[in-house]
Amino acid sequence: MAVNQSIIDEFKAELVSTKKMIAAITNDILTFQPHEKSTTLKKLAIHIADIYSWYDITINHDELDFAKGNYKAPVCESAEDLFAYLEKSSDDALQVLLAANDDQLKDNWTMRNGEQIYFTAPKVGVVRTWCLNHLYHHRGQLTVYLRMLDVALPATYGTTADLEGK
Repeated sequence: MAVNQSIIDEFKAELVSTKKMIAAITNDILTFQPHEKSTTLKKLAIHIADIYSWYDITINHDELDFAKGNYKAPVCESAEDLFAYLEKSSDDALQVLLAANDDQLKDNWTMRNGEQIYFTAPKVGVVRTWCLNHLYHHRGQLTVYLRMLDVALPATYGTTADLEGK
């Protein structure tokens, strides 16, 4: 089995849950911020959708250097914009994954800020931790935000209390 195949399978399965979660967001809750140290729901959701753009950054490049300033976060003004961005970024990510080969995924990738190196790891490991696991972490945060707003949570790995008995 190609190295990318298990990642592609997981990516596709998890994207279903991510789309359900982002689809639960409405315009009237975008500014919600559960604590002064927390980000807004809108910024969190944009971050979740933007993680999919990281597949290209990780697989098709050898490093991300924050000092170069060539990364720009997307702007989404509405829940509809957010979902559209998720659709585009995840479609693009899937194409990157489909095109990736074993040798490419075994190459090292570095995250840095100029001379300061945060880490260097094989691209396959970066995809696993920085793209997939990072997404799951923030998607979990989003479920807490939605629960605090009494938004019905969609199923991810099984049913939810909102779906019981339906």
